[in-house]
Amino acid sequence: MTTATIRPHTPDTPNSFDDDDYPAYTMGRAAEMTGTTPGFLRSLGEHGLITPLRSDGGHRRYSRYQLRIAMRARDLVDQGTAIDAACRIVILEDQLEEALRINEELRRSRHGQEPEADT
Repeated sequence: MTTATIRPHTPDTPNSFDDDDYPAYTMGRAAEMTGTTPGFLRSLGEHGLITPLRSDGGHRRYSRYQLRIAMRARDLVDQGTAIDAACRIVILEDQLEEALRINEELRRSRHGQEPEADT
């Protein structure tokens, strides 16, 4: 997984409020929730970390998953990491987490164990 937009989402379903990938938040609300500015969120998109979906009117819409990614990048930038490096670090962390998950599933299937349900 290289960016926060790869994860599938199912808009306009009854469970949209429970869907971590549903693009529910406007740019302003996303900036408020993450303690950043709209410019910071735009720069994350420019660096390839997150690509928000667009509303019919062309406005950026962010998911909870994307907001968590943005907050991780913000934490790194707050610690003095350059934004391009912070974005790369978050991408690599996400890829590592996915690889470890797949590795564990393969290990379990090789030993005849059922994979654990995500919580």
